[in-house]
Amino acid sequence: MSDTLDGIEVFVAVAEMKGFRAAGDRLGVSGSAVSQALRRLEERVGIGLVQRTTRSVRLTEAGTRLYAAARPALAELRTAVAALGALGDEPRGTLRLQVAGAAESFLGGALIAGFLAAYPHVQLDLLVSDDPVDIVAAGFDGGIRLGEVIDRDMIAVPVSGDLRLVVVGSPSYFARHPRPKHPRDLVAHECINWHPTAEAPPYRWEFTEKGRDFSVDVRARVLTNDPALNVRLARAGVGLSLGDESRVRDGVASGELVTVLEEFSTPFPGFYLYYPQGRHGSPALRAFVDYLRNAKRPGRGKRGTGRRGARPNAR
Repeated sequence: MSDTLDGIEVFVAVAEMKGFRAAGDRLGVSGSAVSQALRRLEERVGIGLVQRTTRSVRLTEAGTRLYAAARPALAELRTAVAALGALGDEPRGTLRLQVAGAAESFLGGALIAGFLAAYPHVQLDLLVSDDPVDIVAAGFDGGIRLGEVIDRDMIAVPVSGDLRLVVVGSPSYFARHPRPKHPRDLVAHECINWHPTAEAPPYRWEFTEKGRDFSVDVRARVLTNDPALNVRLARAGVGLSLGDESRVRDGVASGELVTVLEEFSTPFPGFYLYYPQGRHGSPALRAFVDYLRNAKRPGRGKRGTGRRGARPNAR
């Protein structure tokens, strides 16, 4: 006898990824296999769950109702299955995290390598994206973002130390333009600015003077969504850029870049792993939290107040 629940995981993946191919990539199967499994589910329940077009899929009213009930139930089931790993000697299972693009550079080195070496039975599923996502609704165990933009009701564990953004330009640029003495002087300079998406407004450069935070709306000669490209353009003399101090250090040391306005650039809280309070985390998540808390990381700062928005950080 056919199991009515067969195909629910496929349906939830289609609803969240909004496409057969994307759902297949998430599940590790082909898009056609996803489509066939969903069609069999619709035949068993006797009603259409999605509206198919050549470019996308949309939930029907019935599909919306089923997703609202199935998503949390499936998430709880995954947590329960993952928790079985706690019965063994070591944590095991898959840890799904949504990671801000700028945080990827902190995870790509010794941190992840050390964690995987310490927990050989844990697998990582990392989605690198700057899109705002409800990690609970999307089925993630947690996320990694700047401390300033994490909701205060989340549990947050430091991943990096404090960060600092500095204004840099090349010697060739300063041969043509005077060095700014105050952030308000930036309005007269050619700047290379950043925004996270095409729809988002350009970033307002943030500074601190005598304990007071303020921002400057610079004139963007170039606007990109890639902080690393912005620093490369600054090296080429295109204009001034705002970059993470650790990412521009080599260019400053080599003389390719010059920092200005450093007295107005103060550290701010770096990246944190966050996850909901009161939720029973999977063994893999608990292992990652323990690993981060035991790691010796100098210069940890308190989480920000949430007054500021996303900041550009070179990847």
